[in-house]
Amino acid sequence: MVPPRLEARIRRRTVSAKTTPPPAPTTYRTAPWSRAVGGLIFTSRWLQAPLYLGLIVAQVIYVVVFVIELVHLAETVLHDPTHIDEADIMLAVLGLIDVVMIANLLIMVIIGGYETFVSRIQVDGHPDQPEWLSHVNANVLKVKLAMAIIGISSIHLLKTFIEVGDMTDGRAAGTETGQSYTWDGVLWQVVIHSVFILSALALAAIDRMSYHKVAPHEVHDGVPVAYPNARQGLGDDPSDLPERAPATPRA
Repeated sequence: MVPPRLEARIRRRTVSAKTTPPPAPTTYRTAPWSRAVGGLIFTSRWLQAPLYLGLIVAQVIYVVVFVIELVHLAETVLHDPTHIDEADIMLAVLGLIDVVMIANLLIMVIIGGYETFVSRIQVDGHPDQPEWLSHVNANVLKVKLAMAIIGISSIHLLKTFIEVGDMTDGRAAGTETGQSYTWDGVLWQVVIHSVFILSALALAAIDRMSYHKVAPHEVHDGVPVAYPNARQGLGDDPSDLPERAPATPRA
């Protein structure tokens, strides 16, 4: 049995706690020079815009290189269709694929870098919007660039393996580029390619570790993070989950 005086005191504290408004957030005045410096630093991101425009020019150059290589391949095939070296055709096609993959790398750097570090690209809802642009951030961009670099390195390594052919005395002359290949050079290409793969795995692991603790409806770098226990966009609250239909008894 609670004494009346103690009960009245508890009731007064409860009512005062409910009616007392929360304290207003503390505001601090910012000096004009501080706002000016902050605005200048924020505006300085536009200094990167000419860099991305320069990469667009590089993209145009790669388009010209691709067309020249394609015309050269067509001339080689049409010049003597009865005597076509399959290895030379494969190397030429790999060269075209190499140009395309570098162009894809440029596109990711131009669009993803501009979207991440300079300004938003207002293409939401556009039918041609790339799928990865909706959730691009610094971590996603680094992983995608690493995967693109691995693809380019794989093409170069495959071209090397085709060109060296049967290496004798530890040296071989490339049939397409005319470069001389040695065991040490090929070995270093394999080692560098392996380092690229390990770097990409490390970036992916770091990106995964950064999301190891996820709260419901959490947003990371402006991107909604998928909640592990979520079901159809719901949290792990049992009251939020849809009710199950009662099981039908068997006859």
